[in-house]
Amino acid sequence: MKRKNILTLMVERVPGHLTYFLAKTDPETYPLEQLEREKQTVWDGVRNAQAARAIREMNSGDRVFIYHSMGDASIVGVADIVGSGRDDPNNPKLAVADFRFRGRIDPPITLREIKECGLFDDWALVRQSRLSTMSVPPNFVKWIKSKRPKASI
Repeated sequence: MKRKNILTLMVERVPGHLTYFLAKTDPETYPLEQLEREKQTVWDGVRNAQAARAIREMNSGDRVFIYHSMGDASIVGVADIVGSGRDDPNNPKLAVADFRFRGRIDPPITLREIKECGLFDDWALVRQSRLSTMSVPPNFVKWIKSKRPKASI
């Protein structure tokens, strides 16, 4: 494994700053609108070992970008992590965390926009299209806040 791959697996926790993650969902299976209606959900069903590690690294108080992976792939919303990542009680090889709806990102930030800016070529979102859950680099959070300053990020 290359060094940059190892670095993308680690969560960058900066004292006094929130830690962010990204969780992908197929909008036909679980759209942001459903999380908004339900207010809170247990995020489960992640089978990839690398993605499950990311979920286990989530702590209550962190935030997660909700990403719709089908159609015009894009970051559509934000949730608060209210239950730290833990083993799935039905299968200890899997992991779960509790997400609470925080808000929409309007307009969404598309994958195309992220790729075209060229700043995040080493990020798993760009390099590993099938990875469903991952940490978010702090420079991305700064970038997205500058793009959508009114979003509750």
